[in-house]
Amino acid sequence: MLIKPGPLFSPHLTLEPLTEAHAAELKAACAADPEVWPRLYRESWAPAEFAASWDKLMVANTTGRALSYAVIVKDLVVGMTSFLALDAAEASLDIGATYYHPDYRGGAVNPAAKYLLLDHAFTGGARRVAFTVDALNTRSQAAVLKLGATREGLLRQDRVTWTGRIRDTVIFSILQSEWPEVQDRLNLRLSAFS
Repeated sequence: MLIKPGPLFSPHLTLEPLTEAHAAELKAACAADPEVWPRLYRESWAPAEFAASWDKLMVANTTGRALSYAVIVKDLVVGMTSFLALDAAEASLDIGATYYHPDYRGGAVNPAAKYLLLDHAFTGGARRVAFTVDALNTRSQAAVLKLGATREGLLRQDRVTWTGRIRDTVIFSILQSEWPEVQDRLNLRLSAFS
């Protein structure tokens, strides 16, 4: 598996490797939904914690543990998403650390971003793409199922969030052999937004 960094394009959005040039707009997008950070995310990207979360993600990107993207719609950074737990030897990775400004949820942004990431992963030789979702985050779980992922199970008391809450994690995956069917479903969904 070889996942190369670089921009990814669709008619709906662009994914650009996350850099300092995106930080200010991403911070503004993350500030648009202050209620979400203490409830549903492992890390807080609210204004008070943004710098620490940014630094942590940049270290993960620099050391090859992550490959993060700015989600850009019409030249505006509206969120972020990442490849995580990159394991070239096992040909597997996770998609996560995803957040969208509330105004960009429920439309083409999530399916378009996930289409680009999944296509990039499977084209790069991934055998398995996983999604790890907080058990309390029912919106994200529904979105992952709508993509066509399979729910594999629940990891009890899996992680500690930034607030100290011990979270249960729901695991979903898409296998390379399933990608053609998932790809067709996503293309059909996205055609409705054209």
